[in-house]
Amino acid sequence: MKIRPVILCGGAGTRLWPKVKKHQAKQFIDFGNWTLLGKTLERVKASIFDAPIISTNAKYLRQVKQHLKKHKIRKFKIVLEPAKRNTAPAILSTALINDIPNEQPLMFLAADHLIEKVGLFNKAIKKNQKKLTHNNIFIFGIKPTMPSSEFGYFLTKNNKVSRFVEKPKEAKAKQIISKKGYWNSGMFYMRKDSIINNFKKYQPNIYRNCNKAVTKAKYKSNVYYLNKQAFTKATAKSFDYAILEKTKDINAIKLDIPWSDLGSWKEICKMYGRNKRHYFKKKNVFHRPWGSYVNLFNGKEFLIKELYVKPKGILSLQKHHHRAEHWVVTQGKPKITLNKKYFTMKPDETIFIPLGAIHRIENPYKKPVKIIEAQVGSILKETDIVRFQDIYGRVK
Repeated sequence: MKIRPVILCGGAGTRLWPKVKKHQAKQFIDFGNWTLLGKTLERVKASIFDAPIISTNAKYLRQVKQHLKKHKIRKFKIVLEPAKRNTAPAILSTALINDIPNEQPLMFLAADHLIEKVGLFNKAIKKNQKKLTHNNIFIFGIKPTMPSSEFGYFLTKNNKVSRFVEKPKEAKAKQIISKKGYWNSGMFYMRKDSIINNFKKYQPNIYRNCNKAVTKAKYKSNVYYLNKQAFTKATAKSFDYAILEKTKDINAIKLDIPWSDLGSWKEICKMYGRNKRHYFKKKNVFHRPWGSYVNLFNGKEFLIKELYVKPKGILSLQKHHHRAEHWVVTQGKPKITLNKKYFTMKPDETIFIPLGAIHRIENPYKKPVKIIEAQVGSILKETDIVRFQDIYGRVK
């Protein structure tokens, strides 16, 4: 039996766009002729997978259909949520649709994860298929590349999950990594009967209402429109809180592969930094008295660039009215002014420059400084620079 991939595609991605009402959901952002949902759809074309099921909501239906068409996926099912109820009801509702047999292995994937070394990932899925039972759950852990407070972690004993840790502070994350803890990727693998049995046991309210929502759903053109009256009565809970923290039968599949949920501009900057040769164009290089910069990608209300600050180069003391900035240092030790603070940064460190903050980069050393910068805002042009001081005579 082939594995049925279920793509959870209802997230709003608000972490990237604080205080912005009309923003793009992360899975649909064009990062340079590719999107995270598009990458996910390409992954599930592998021979181990059956036709995908996509769980989303009415707001995203048109974009999901456009992606399916673009990626030439003709066999699919869409399960449409009439309201936001978090991942537990979303996972259960997709599993309950009637064309999935009870012993069907289901692989739950987030629409907004970037996974590299896909061959190793798929090999791990196939290898563990025979270990699936009517009760157990497999979760995917990613070997951490650094202590991060942006991800949840889990600890294991004999490949069984012994403990979950939800987004710890950096010091705690270091301790967890020293105990061989893994990032919790939020990808789950289990059989349909295991999902039903776990929800019946631990979340009867969610099971009862989701079952009604699916039974009373309208089906048209490959889309299940879940019954709103029943679905909204299901308790809004994440799958982690609803099931994973209650059941003891959780197995870990540990992976050492490049993975990111691109959930912060820091991660997005790093992704562009790793892949900058794909985005680099000579015509987008601009020279300045302090060094140069190259525009790597101009997206919708964001711009990614790489700054090169030559030895002894100093940018003007400045602020912006229409954009905020996120910086990731990739080389050198820049001295940073941020309002009344003055400090040195090192490679891999990040900083956020809020809208209207007075800031400057200086390179007092002999080695050049490189910074990947994400500008986020309504106007992303050089005209949005208000200079206060400048050693090159650019303040009038």
